[in-house]
Amino acid sequence: MQQKKAKKAKGSFKVKNEKGLHTRPSTELVKCSSTFNSRIHLYYRNYTVNAKSLLGILMLAAGRGAKIRIEAIGEDAMAAIDSILDLANNKFNIKY
Repeated sequence: MQQKKAKKAKGSFKVKNEKGLHTRPSTELVKCSSTFNSRIHLYYRNYTVNAKSLLGILMLAAGRGAKIRIEAIGEDAMAAIDSILDLANNKFNIKY
């Protein structure tokens, strides 16, 4: 019996929000990530966090201009990456 190989997708974005990845944009990121079945991780500096964890994302303390790498593993990995990149490009739907 052959085992199905998990799909993997990667991407990266720069934080465009003036105040960085604070609570409101981080909450939007968690909401978006949680709609997917894939495991999604964010990488910044020496940290790796679960994109579905608000506390994890806040621990990154990523300011404006920070480059965040994303990796998703699962059946909907590519859709998850695309959705997160769209969200990041729209400043996580935050208007100041």
